[in-house]
Amino acid sequence: MSDTLQQDLDTLHILPLCIIPFENQSLQRARMIKNTRLHSMIELFHDEDSGSGQMTVDAAARQLREEMDASPRDITILRKLSRLPSYDVYSLRVALREQDIPINNIDALKLSPKKSQELAGYMKDFTFPLIRDIYGGGDVEIKEFSDLLNLFRNPDVKMAREKLDMMSKKLDIDIMELPRFLEDYGDIFLSLAYYKHCLDGTGPITQGFLDSLHAIRNNWELKKDENLMKACTMLEKTFTGLSAHLKRLFDEFDASTKDFWSDVSAERFREVEALIESYHTTIGAVLCALSVKMGGWHALFPRDNVGGPVKRSEFIMLEMRQGIEDVRKILKRAQESKPTPRGRSKFKTYMQGQEERAAAARGVKKAATIGDDIPNADRF
Repeated sequence: MSDTLQQDLDTLHILPLCIIPFENQSLQRARMIKNTRLHSMIELFHDEDSGSGQMTVDAAARQLREEMDASPRDITILRKLSRLPSYDVYSLRVALREQDIPINNIDALKLSPKKSQELAGYMKDFTFPLIRDIYGGGDVEIKEFSDLLNLFRNPDVKMAREKLDMMSKKLDIDIMELPRFLEDYGDIFLSLAYYKHCLDGTGPITQGFLDSLHAIRNNWELKKDENLMKACTMLEKTFTGLSAHLKRLFDEFDASTKDFWSDVSAERFREVEALIESYHTTIGAVLCALSVKMGGWHALFPRDNVGGPVKRSEFIMLEMRQGIEDVRKILKRAQESKPTPRGRSKFKTYMQGQEERAAAARGVKKAATIGDDIPNADRF
Protein backbone atom coordinates (compact mmCIF):
# COMPACT_ATOMS: atom_id res chain seq x y z
CA MET A 1 0.00 0.00 0.00
CA SER A 2 1.44 3.38 -1.01
CA ASP A 3 2.16 6.14 1.52
CA THR A 4 -0.38 8.42 -0.19
CA LEU A 5 -3.11 5.79 0.04
CA GLN A 6 -2.37 5.18 3.71
CA GLN A 7 -2.46 8.93 4.42
CA ASP A 8 -5.83 9.22 2.66
CA LEU A 9 -7.26 6.34 4.71
CA ASP A 10 -6.19 8.11 7.91
CA THR A 11 -8.54 11.03 7.18
CA LEU A 12 -12.22 11.63 7.83
CA HIS A 13 -13.00 13.36 4.53
CA ILE A 14 -11.03 11.58 1.78
CA LEU A 15 -12.01 8.34 0.05
CA PRO A 16 -9.43 6.92 -2.38
CA LEU A 17 -11.58 5.33 -5.08
CA CYS A 18 -8.93 2.73 -5.86
CA ILE A 19 -10.23 0.63 -2.97
CA ILE A 20 -13.57 0.22 -4.77
CA PRO A 21 -13.67 -2.24 -7.73
CA PHE A 22 -14.91 0.17 -10.40
CA GLU A 23 -14.97 -1.14 -13.96
CA ASN A 24 -13.87 2.25 -15.33
CA GLN A 25 -10.14 2.59 -14.70
CA SER A 26 -10.17 6.39 -14.65
CA LEU A 27 -12.08 6.28 -11.36
CA GLN A 28 -9.33 4.17 -9.80
CA ARG A 29 -6.99 7.18 -10.05
CA ALA A 30 -9.39 9.68 -8.43
CA ARG A 31 -10.50 10.47 -4.90
CA MET A 32 -13.83 11.50 -3.45
CA ILE A 33 -13.55 14.30 -0.93
CA LYS A 34 -15.77 16.50 1.20
CA ASN A 35 -15.26 20.20 0.44
CA THR A 36 -15.85 23.11 2.83
CA ARG A 37 -19.53 23.16 1.91
CA LEU A 38 -19.68 19.43 2.77
CA HIS A 39 -20.40 18.52 -0.83
CA SER A 40 -18.91 15.25 -2.08
CA MET A 41 -16.59 16.05 -4.98
CA ILE A 42 -14.50 13.95 -7.35
CA GLU A 43 -10.91 15.13 -7.06
CA LEU A 44 -8.92 14.35 -10.21
CA PHE A 45 -5.60 15.84 -9.07
CA HIS A 46 -4.12 17.61 -6.08
CA ASP A 47 -0.71 19.23 -5.60
CA GLU A 48 0.79 22.38 -4.12
CA ASP A 49 1.41 24.06 -7.48
CA SER A 50 -1.84 23.27 -9.31
CA GLY A 51 -4.14 23.06 -6.30
CA SER A 52 -7.13 20.72 -6.36
CA GLY A 53 -8.97 19.77 -9.56
CA GLN A 54 -12.53 18.91 -8.60
CA MET A 55 -15.85 18.20 -10.26
CA THR A 56 -19.28 17.41 -8.88
CA VAL A 57 -20.47 13.82 -8.76
CA ASP A 58 -23.29 14.69 -11.20
CA ALA A 59 -20.81 16.16 -13.68
CA ALA A 60 -18.48 13.20 -13.28
CA ALA A 61 -21.34 10.73 -13.77
CA ARG A 62 -22.50 12.55 -16.91
CA GLN A 63 -18.99 12.58 -18.38
CA LEU A 64 -18.41 8.94 -17.53
CA ARG A 65 -21.70 7.94 -19.12
CA GLU A 66 -21.47 10.09 -22.26
CA GLU A 67 -17.75 10.06 -23.04
CA MET A 68 -16.46 6.85 -21.48
CA ASP A 69 -19.50 4.59 -21.76
CA ALA A 70 -19.32 3.83 -18.03
CA SER A 71 -21.56 1.08 -16.69
CA PRO A 72 -24.72 1.90 -14.71
CA ARG A 73 -23.14 -0.11 -11.88
CA ASP A 74 -20.22 2.33 -11.61
CA ILE A 75 -22.53 5.34 -11.62
CA THR A 76 -24.76 3.80 -8.94
CA ILE A 77 -21.79 3.07 -6.67
CA LEU A 78 -20.43 6.58 -7.22
CA ARG A 79 -23.73 8.15 -6.16
CA LYS A 80 -24.01 5.89 -3.11
CA LEU A 81 -20.50 6.88 -2.00
CA SER A 82 -21.32 10.57 -2.42
CA ARG A 83 -24.15 10.26 0.11
CA LEU A 84 -21.98 8.84 2.89
CA PRO A 85 -21.41 11.47 5.62
CA SER A 86 -17.87 10.39 6.51
CA TYR A 87 -15.00 8.51 4.86
CA ASP A 88 -13.09 7.40 7.94
CA VAL A 89 -12.19 3.70 7.87
CA TYR A 90 -14.45 2.76 10.79
CA SER A 91 -17.55 4.40 9.31
CA LEU A 92 -16.75 2.88 5.93
CA ARG A 93 -16.64 -0.65 7.35
CA VAL A 94 -20.26 -0.25 8.39
CA ALA A 95 -21.56 1.97 5.58
CA LEU A 96 -20.12 -0.03 2.68
CA ARG A 97 -21.69 -3.20 4.05
CA GLU A 98 -25.06 -1.53 4.68
CA GLN A 99 -25.11 0.07 1.22
CA ASP A 100 -23.98 -3.17 -0.43
CA ILE A 101 -20.95 -1.44 -1.95
CA PRO A 102 -18.12 -3.83 -2.87
CA ILE A 103 -14.52 -3.26 -1.88
CA ASN A 104 -11.29 -4.69 -3.26
CA ASN A 105 -9.86 -5.61 0.12
CA ILE A 106 -11.73 -5.16 3.39
CA ASP A 107 -8.39 -5.38 5.24
CA ALA A 108 -7.41 -2.10 3.55
CA LEU A 109 -9.87 -0.31 5.84
CA LYS A 110 -7.47 0.26 8.70
CA LEU A 111 -5.27 3.06 9.95
CA SER A 112 -1.68 3.28 8.82
CA PRO A 113 1.13 2.14 11.16
CA LYS A 114 2.22 5.78 11.41
CA LYS A 115 -1.22 6.94 12.55
CA SER A 116 -1.47 4.02 14.98
CA GLN A 117 1.85 5.10 16.53
CA GLU A 118 0.51 8.65 16.90
CA LEU A 119 -2.38 7.23 18.89
CA ALA A 120 -0.17 5.28 21.31
CA GLY A 121 -0.81 7.74 24.13
CA TYR A 122 -4.57 7.43 23.73
CA MET A 123 -4.38 3.64 23.48
CA LYS A 124 -2.60 3.32 26.84
CA ASP A 125 -5.82 4.33 28.58
CA PHE A 126 -7.49 1.22 27.15
CA THR A 127 -4.66 -1.31 27.05
CA PHE A 128 -2.93 -0.64 30.37
CA PRO A 129 -5.80 -1.99 32.52
CA LEU A 130 -5.74 -5.28 30.60
CA ILE A 131 -1.99 -5.55 31.07
CA ARG A 132 -2.11 -4.50 34.75
CA ASP A 133 -4.98 -6.80 35.74
CA ILE A 134 -3.49 -9.89 34.14
CA TYR A 135 0.25 -9.29 34.57
CA GLY A 136 0.55 -6.71 37.34
CA GLY A 137 3.33 -8.10 39.53
CA GLY A 138 4.24 -10.95 37.20
CA ASP A 139 7.74 -11.74 35.98
CA VAL A 140 7.01 -10.83 32.35
CA GLU A 141 7.89 -7.37 31.08
CA ILE A 142 4.56 -6.23 29.61
CA LYS A 143 4.37 -2.47 29.09
CA GLU A 144 2.80 -2.04 25.65
CA PHE A 145 0.00 -3.82 23.82
CA SER A 146 2.54 -5.18 21.34
CA ASP A 147 4.38 -6.86 24.27
CA LEU A 148 1.19 -8.72 25.06
CA LEU A 149 0.88 -9.95 21.49
CA ASN A 150 4.54 -10.96 21.44
CA LEU A 151 3.85 -13.56 24.12
CA PHE A 152 2.63 -15.71 21.24
CA ARG A 153 6.13 -15.57 19.78
CA ASN A 154 7.92 -16.17 23.07
CA PRO A 155 10.63 -18.84 22.69
CA ASP A 156 10.02 -19.97 26.28
CA VAL A 157 6.97 -22.05 25.39
CA LYS A 158 6.24 -23.18 28.97
CA MET A 159 6.33 -19.66 30.40
CA ALA A 160 4.29 -18.22 27.54
CA ARG A 161 1.73 -21.00 27.89
CA GLU A 162 1.32 -20.33 31.61
CA LYS A 163 0.79 -16.61 31.10
CA LEU A 164 -1.62 -17.10 28.22
CA ASP A 165 -3.55 -19.71 30.19
CA MET A 166 -3.83 -17.23 33.07
CA MET A 167 -5.23 -14.65 30.64
CA SER A 168 -7.59 -17.19 29.10
CA LYS A 169 -9.08 -18.09 32.51
CA LYS A 170 -9.40 -14.45 33.53
CA LEU A 171 -11.32 -13.62 30.36
CA ASP A 172 -13.21 -16.94 30.34
CA ILE A 173 -12.23 -17.47 26.73
CA ASP A 174 -10.64 -20.43 24.98
CA ILE A 175 -6.88 -19.99 24.81
CA MET A 176 -6.94 -20.66 21.04
CA GLU A 177 -9.33 -17.72 20.61
CA LEU A 178 -6.98 -15.23 22.30
CA PRO A 179 -5.30 -13.98 19.09
CA ARG A 180 -8.66 -13.10 17.54
CA PHE A 181 -9.89 -11.58 20.79
CA LEU A 182 -6.79 -9.39 21.07
CA GLU A 183 -7.18 -8.32 17.44
CA ASP A 184 -10.77 -7.23 18.09
CA TYR A 185 -9.89 -5.66 21.43
CA GLY A 186 -7.07 -3.59 19.98
CA ASP A 187 -9.08 -2.53 16.95
CA ILE A 188 -12.20 -1.37 18.81
CA PHE A 189 -10.23 0.77 21.23
CA LEU A 190 -8.00 2.04 18.44
CA SER A 191 -11.17 3.41 16.84
CA LEU A 192 -11.98 5.31 20.03
CA ALA A 193 -8.42 6.61 20.24
CA TYR A 194 -8.64 7.77 16.62
CA TYR A 195 -11.91 9.64 17.14
CA LYS A 196 -10.67 11.25 20.36
CA HIS A 197 -7.51 12.33 18.56
CA CYS A 198 -9.58 13.91 15.77
CA LEU A 199 -11.79 15.75 18.26
CA ASP A 200 -8.80 17.04 20.21
CA GLY A 201 -7.28 18.27 16.94
CA THR A 202 -10.33 20.38 16.08
CA GLY A 203 -10.83 21.70 19.62
CA PRO A 204 -8.49 24.74 19.49
CA ILE A 205 -9.65 25.65 15.96
CA THR A 206 -13.30 25.46 16.98
CA GLN A 207 -12.63 27.70 19.97
CA GLY A 208 -10.80 30.18 17.73
CA PHE A 209 -13.77 30.20 15.34
CA LEU A 210 -16.22 30.83 18.19
CA ASP A 211 -14.02 33.67 19.43
CA SER A 212 -14.14 35.17 15.94
CA LEU A 213 -17.94 35.06 16.00
CA HIS A 214 -17.87 37.03 19.24
CA ALA A 215 -15.58 39.64 17.67
CA ILE A 216 -17.82 39.93 14.61
CA ARG A 217 -20.92 40.44 16.77
CA ASN A 218 -19.18 43.27 18.62
CA ASN A 219 -17.96 44.99 15.46
CA TRP A 220 -19.85 48.30 15.27
CA GLU A 221 -20.38 48.07 11.51
CA LEU A 222 -20.99 44.34 11.05
CA LYS A 223 -23.53 43.99 13.86
CA LYS A 224 -25.95 46.02 11.75
CA ASP A 225 -26.13 43.13 9.25
CA GLU A 226 -29.08 41.07 10.50
CA ASN A 227 -28.42 38.13 8.15
CA LEU A 228 -24.82 37.93 9.32
CA MET A 229 -25.88 38.06 13.00
CA LYS A 230 -28.40 35.24 12.43
CA ALA A 231 -25.76 33.19 10.64
CA CYS A 232 -23.29 33.70 13.50
CA THR A 233 -25.86 32.59 16.06
CA MET A 234 -26.83 29.51 14.05
CA LEU A 235 -23.19 28.51 13.48
CA GLU A 236 -22.33 28.97 17.14
CA LYS A 237 -25.23 26.76 18.25
CA THR A 238 -24.42 24.13 15.64
CA PHE A 239 -20.71 23.78 16.31
CA THR A 240 -20.99 23.96 20.09
CA GLY A 241 -23.72 21.33 19.78
CA LEU A 242 -21.48 19.06 17.70
CA SER A 243 -18.60 19.35 20.14
CA ALA A 244 -20.83 18.85 23.18
CA HIS A 245 -22.49 15.77 21.67
CA LEU A 246 -19.13 14.14 20.94
CA LYS A 247 -17.90 14.85 24.45
CA ARG A 248 -21.08 13.31 25.91
CA LEU A 249 -20.57 10.19 23.80
CA PHE A 250 -16.98 9.80 24.93
CA ASP A 251 -18.09 10.28 28.54
CA GLU A 252 -20.62 7.50 27.98
CA PHE A 253 -17.92 5.21 26.59
CA ASP A 254 -15.67 6.03 29.55
CA ALA A 255 -18.47 5.17 31.95
CA SER A 256 -19.23 1.88 30.18
CA THR A 257 -15.58 0.81 30.28
CA LYS A 258 -14.85 2.08 33.81
CA ASP A 259 -16.26 -1.03 35.48
CA PHE A 260 -15.17 -3.33 32.66
CA TRP A 261 -12.15 -4.50 34.63
CA SER A 262 -14.07 -5.35 37.78
CA ASP A 263 -15.77 -8.19 35.89
CA VAL A 264 -13.62 -8.68 32.80
CA SER A 265 -14.67 -11.37 30.32
CA ALA A 266 -15.04 -11.94 26.61
CA GLU A 267 -18.81 -11.58 27.00
CA ARG A 268 -18.42 -8.24 28.80
CA PHE A 269 -16.05 -7.04 26.10
CA ARG A 270 -18.69 -7.88 23.48
CA GLU A 271 -21.11 -5.55 25.27
CA VAL A 272 -18.60 -2.70 25.16
CA GLU A 273 -17.65 -3.51 21.57
CA ALA A 274 -21.30 -3.51 20.43
CA LEU A 275 -21.87 -0.14 22.09
CA ILE A 276 -18.85 1.49 20.46
CA GLU A 277 -19.38 -0.05 17.01
CA SER A 278 -23.03 1.03 16.96
CA TYR A 279 -21.86 4.65 17.19
CA HIS A 280 -19.07 4.52 14.59
CA THR A 281 -21.09 6.03 11.74
CA THR A 282 -22.60 8.64 14.06
CA ILE A 283 -19.27 9.76 15.48
CA GLY A 284 -17.65 9.67 12.04
CA ALA A 285 -20.39 11.84 10.51
CA VAL A 286 -20.27 14.43 13.29
CA LEU A 287 -16.47 14.57 13.35
CA CYS A 288 -16.20 14.76 9.56
CA ALA A 289 -18.59 17.74 9.42
CA LEU A 290 -16.80 19.47 12.27
CA SER A 291 -13.27 18.84 11.00
CA VAL A 292 -14.00 19.78 7.36
CA LYS A 293 -15.62 23.06 8.35
CA MET A 294 -12.91 23.91 10.87
CA GLY A 295 -10.19 22.78 8.47
CA GLY A 296 -11.47 25.21 5.84
CA TRP A 297 -11.57 28.02 8.38
CA HIS A 298 -8.08 27.28 9.70
CA ALA A 299 -6.60 27.11 6.18
CA LEU A 300 -7.70 30.68 5.51
CA PHE A 301 -7.25 32.10 9.02
CA PRO A 302 -4.42 30.11 10.67
CA ARG A 303 -3.66 32.85 13.22
CA ASP A 304 -5.56 35.58 15.04
CA ASN A 305 -3.78 38.31 13.09
CA VAL A 306 -4.67 36.86 9.68
CA GLY A 307 -7.84 38.29 8.15
CA GLY A 308 -9.95 40.90 9.89
CA PRO A 309 -13.63 40.73 10.92
CA VAL A 310 -14.87 41.78 7.47
CA LYS A 311 -12.93 39.11 5.60
CA ARG A 312 -13.95 36.49 8.13
CA SER A 313 -17.60 37.47 7.91
CA GLU A 314 -17.46 37.11 4.12
CA PHE A 315 -16.09 33.58 4.46
CA ILE A 316 -18.80 32.77 6.99
CA MET A 317 -21.56 33.82 4.60
CA LEU A 318 -20.02 32.24 1.49
CA GLU A 319 -18.57 28.98 2.86
CA MET A 320 -19.17 28.25 6.55
CA ARG A 321 -22.91 28.78 6.26
CA GLN A 322 -23.20 26.54 3.18
CA GLY A 323 -24.24 22.98 3.98
CA ILE A 324 -24.97 23.90 7.58
CA GLU A 325 -28.48 22.43 7.33
CA ASP A 326 -26.87 19.09 6.51
CA VAL A 327 -24.70 19.49 9.59
CA ARG A 328 -27.75 20.22 11.73
CA LYS A 329 -29.46 17.09 10.35
CA ILE A 330 -26.34 15.06 11.17
CA LEU A 331 -26.39 16.41 14.73
CA LYS A 332 -30.13 15.68 15.10
CA ARG A 333 -29.71 12.09 13.88
CA ALA A 334 -26.70 11.68 16.16
CA GLN A 335 -28.65 12.89 19.19
CA GLU A 336 -31.52 10.51 18.40
CA SER A 337 -29.41 7.45 17.57
CA LYS A 338 -29.48 4.47 19.90
CA PRO A 339 -26.99 1.59 20.19
CA THR A 340 -27.93 -1.64 18.46
CA PRO A 341 -28.58 -4.72 20.62
CA ARG A 342 -25.47 -6.78 21.20
CA GLY A 343 -25.18 -10.29 19.85
CA ARG A 344 -23.88 -13.37 21.61
CA SER A 345 -20.14 -13.67 22.11
CA LYS A 346 -18.48 -15.27 19.12
CA PHE A 347 -15.72 -16.74 21.29
CA LYS A 348 -15.67 -20.16 22.93
CA THR A 349 -15.42 -20.20 26.71
CA TYR A 350 -12.32 -21.52 28.47
CA MET A 351 -14.03 -24.81 29.34
CA GLN A 352 -15.46 -25.30 25.84
CA GLY A 353 -11.98 -25.06 24.39
CA GLN A 354 -10.56 -27.48 26.95
CA GLU A 355 -13.29 -30.02 26.28
CA GLU A 356 -12.99 -29.78 22.48
CA ARG A 357 -9.22 -30.34 22.56
CA ALA A 358 -9.61 -33.28 24.92
CA ALA A 359 -12.19 -34.82 22.57
CA ALA A 360 -9.95 -34.16 19.55
CA ALA A 361 -7.02 -35.83 21.34
CA ARG A 362 -9.10 -38.94 22.04
CA GLY A 363 -10.04 -39.06 18.36
CA VAL A 364 -6.39 -38.56 17.35
CA LYS A 365 -7.43 -35.37 15.58
CA LYS A 366 -4.80 -32.65 15.16
CA ALA A 367 -5.47 -29.86 17.63
CA ALA A 368 -4.79 -26.25 16.83
CA THR A 369 -1.53 -24.72 18.02
CA ILE A 370 -1.19 -21.43 19.82
CA GLY A 371 0.22 -18.86 17.43
CA ASP A 372 -1.50 -20.22 14.31
CA ASP A 373 -3.38 -16.92 14.05
CA ILE A 374 -1.22 -14.25 15.63
CA PRO A 375 -2.56 -10.69 15.32
CA ASN A 376 -0.32 -8.03 13.83
CA ALA A 377 1.29 -6.19 16.72
CA ASP A 378 2.19 -3.23 14.49
CA ARG A 379 -1.49 -2.29 14.24
CA PHE A 380 -1.60 -1.33 17.89
